[in-house]
Amino acid sequence: MRASNEQNIKTILKDLVETYRLKSKVNQTRVEMIWEKTMGKMIANYTKELKVRNNKLYVMIESAPLRQELSYGRGQILENINKELGEDYLNEVIIR
Repeated sequence: MRASNEQNIKTILKDLVETYRLKSKVNQTRVEMIWEKTMGKMIANYTKELKVRNNKLYVMIESAPLRQELSYGRGQILENINKELGEDYLNEVIIR
């Protein structure tokens, strides 16, 4: 009888991400996908750039009034994105 080496695909992918240190790149991509879903299409259209560095999200917004408005809700943005990620990955949201 042959030994079973079956594993859950989720476990295998998680091990690959950890082995090759891809977590930051995977989370960068996930944050970009979550941004439009969480913030809406209008805000996503005014978003020039999203970057994640050292667990901080840097958001470049083209519109000054929108930038000011979003800066007031940084805590809520942080909470919503971390909730969608399923972990407390981001520590801060910086809006420029």
